[in-house]
Amino acid sequence: MSSALVAEPRARIEGSRGKAVLGYATGYGPADLEPFVRSLRAHFDGVVALTVDDRPDVAEFLARFDIMAEAPLVSDAWTPHPVVERFAAYDRWISRRRDVTEVLLTDVRDVVFQGDPFARPLTRLEAYTEGRGGIGAHAFNVKHLKALAGASMTSSLADRPSLCAGTICGPAVEVSRLCRTLLMLAAIPRSQVGGGFGADQAAFNLAVHMGLIEADVRPNFERVATIGDASTEPMHVRDDDLIVNPDGSISPVVHQYDRHQYLSDAVGRLWGRPDHSVAKGRRKTLTDRRKRLVTSFNRRLPELR
Repeated sequence: MSSALVAEPRARIEGSRGKAVLGYATGYGPADLEPFVRSLRAHFDGVVALTVDDRPDVAEFLARFDIMAEAPLVSDAWTPHPVVERFAAYDRWISRRRDVTEVLLTDVRDVVFQGDPFARPLTRLEAYTEGRGGIGAHAFNVKHLKALAGASMTSSLADRPSLCAGTICGPAVEVSRLCRTLLMLAAIPRSQVGGGFGADQAAFNLAVHMGLIEADVRPNFERVATIGDASTEPMHVRDDDLIVNPDGSISPVVHQYDRHQYLSDAVGRLWGRPDHSVAKGRRKTLTDRRKRLVTSFNRRLPELR
């Protein structure tokens, strides 16, 4: 196991060469990808690869912006939720690209760029905080940490900063090691838990705070502004529609802007409006509700080993 988590170091390459942005964007069409893609390409000319569905309209759109379209992983052994599955895809991609030395892993639908994400030099893996208070103040993280690691472990981490798995940046070797560690943590419990929505967030906080992965925990509103949590301080929008942090600074990466209608409007004016938006509201179908009930029930059943 330990040997599988070790990778050879890579020579650092300056400039956009050697840097890559990776995202997992299955289930989305060109309109959903437009704000991410257009804003990123306005500030970054390096390698970008998105895992997407096999759709001609998506492939054509990404090709216009010189973005690699990757096929999703296919496995009969384990089919976790995309938020977990993406880390296997990221690790596979990084292992193939020896020329890449620095990587940003990022959500796609709810991320917009306001500068070069690599403008501030990287020294090690970076994990970004979200909202105020510790993990114990974030019901989402508490729920999924309890499912993954139990109530006792969750309680011991309650005062640690809440970290967001939606944006992670660092040297390629360290990012690859993180991906494998998260997959290992997610595979330990029953697949209904470890492969479910939210397991990525739980495993990420567990890996960093338990010291399984060495990471520089960075405060909010630096390289990344994660602004979806209700406790986040108010943002404002400049006349040119750039999103400004509470301290007056501008982060190159803005995550979860679509939780706020006035920010979604600003992004829409600059880069286009996605079809799927939290601010717009998404109606849950009967199938969605049934699937959620089945998942909840299965989590409570003993797992056969």
